[in-house]
Amino acid sequence: MIYFDNAATSFPKPPDTEKAIVRALRTLGNAGRGAHAASLAAGRTVYSVRQQLAELFHAEDSSRIAFAQNTTQALNTAIFGTLQCGDHVITTACEHNSVLRPLYLLEKEGVDLTIVPADRKGRIDYTQMEQSVRANTKAIIVTHASNLTGNVTDLERVSRLARERGLLLIVDAAQTAGILPLDVQRLSIDILCFPGHKGLMGPQGTGGIYVRPGVTVRPLMVGGSGVHSYDREHPADMPTALEAGTLNTHGIAGLGGGLEFLKKTGREAVRQREDRLARRFYDGVKEVPGVTLYGDFSAYEQEDSSLYKKEGSSAYEQEDSSAYEQRDFSAYKQGDSSPAIGRVATIALNIGDLDSADTAEQLSECYGIEVRAGAHCAPLMHRAFGTADRGAVRFSFSYFNTEEEIDEGIRAVREIAEDS
Repeated sequence: MIYFDNAATSFPKPPDTEKAIVRALRTLGNAGRGAHAASLAAGRTVYSVRQQLAELFHAEDSSRIAFAQNTTQALNTAIFGTLQCGDHVITTACEHNSVLRPLYLLEKEGVDLTIVPADRKGRIDYTQMEQSVRANTKAIIVTHASNLTGNVTDLERVSRLARERGLLLIVDAAQTAGILPLDVQRLSIDILCFPGHKGLMGPQGTGGIYVRPGVTVRPLMVGGSGVHSYDREHPADMPTALEAGTLNTHGIAGLGGGLEFLKKTGREAVRQREDRLARRFYDGVKEVPGVTLYGDFSAYEQEDSSLYKKEGSSAYEQEDSSAYEQRDFSAYKQGDSSPAIGRVATIALNIGDLDSADTAEQLSECYGIEVRAGAHCAPLMHRAFGTADRGAVRFSFSYFNTEEEIDEGIRAVREIAEDS
């Protein structure tokens, strides 16, 4: 099997992840639920991984990181925990349903929603974002990188807008945590939501949320906390405020193993290898007759292959939505977007008139190549591309892929295109 679906979950996991999970299964109790050795060992493991994440994201301290079962839960916590009737929120057409669906629910309850469109290359209109701010605007919610196109959002620009207008900045780092540099203090990110099972190389069922000091998030769930058990209200202090119930301690331990792998390998080394593989694939398929690519690939056409500045000394381096649904995005022209600032190792395409599911089936059955076809939980992006009816085929690469696998993927696309 050749696995090109790392935007869904990274595979395989490094040995560090597996070893940490097995060790946890054999030794750990329930963190914060007792003073015996197994419970204390679990507590120390959770604390250690919290510290690793705080270091990676340059958080003020580890208490600002709360664990979640995935990015979706973290985003729901952030969205339902900060917005209320009368607030206005700005988001983009690049978002995953983990952002869009909670916002659509809140829209029914009186939250005003503006969705900034994207052009036919999936680029955000930042000028329209700036013009969308109102007196009652509470927050901007953006993905750091599209899970469909791999385009990277200009967080510097969005952050500057949020700071200047006093808005909350909520960032979905599902496709970038562990891959791209994320300094929550330098970027003035108020809330960062991230998965453990993608770029951080941990197991599924793990993830988390960073909350800046001074920002209050109403908990999505309340219940057992292991502390203040006689109080009628759930503890308000981070991270306990957002961690009701038993934590996935075994999964968190595995996440710690993934973080250790990243630290010793080097996050930048991982990113550069993934970038080289994606560029190799792009160069091999971009001129194939019948192949349509989706996204902004200008970064791949630049002579300078260094897409991101090196970090400092860190060990990790450092509108109305119903009307929007009815628009014809195929005619949309880009207003103002920042120069290409890079990509993650994700490339979406279609071949001829084939439905994306048919292409994916051929790749799997004839070549042993596993990809993701369909809508990718990104419906507004597909409307922008005019691919709502057939979806797209997404190739997403990881550090563990090889040049030989990339070349096999190129060969498969060429042969399918010749036969279509």
